[in-house]
Amino acid sequence: MRKNFTDIDLNRSVGNLLRLGVILSVITSLIGFIKLFLEGFKMPKNYSAFDIGNSSEKVWGHFWNSLCKGEGMAIIQLGILLLIFTPLMRIIFALIGYLKERDYTYVIISSIVLIIMAISFFTGYAH
Repeated sequence: MRKNFTDIDLNRSVGNLLRLGVILSVITSLIGFIKLFLEGFKMPKNYSAFDIGNSSEKVWGHFWNSLCKGEGMAIIQLGILLLIFTPLMRIIFALIGYLKERDYTYVIISSIVLIIMAISFFTGYAH
């Protein structure tokens, strides 16, 4: 006999997802800080070194290259991205839960929130 999916189950699952996202983010960031410390990171005197242009392709390309090299700063940025994506995953997770409950009002609301977040995330580099 299959137990029905309830609001309590959904809230518990979403709470666990949020905890997991924050814990993974903190652990990833701590690993990045330790790696950065071991690399002997020093703040550059010329801050123009941070200027890699306005193109999001350059920003993401630089991030992925740095992450593949295992650089501490990129690992910290990955931790921050995990923290940013945690609420997004919460909305997706809740949306699936509302679909299972057949609560279509909240499915529509969650879908609208998800679309707004996706638009804001993907258009965030437009200057």
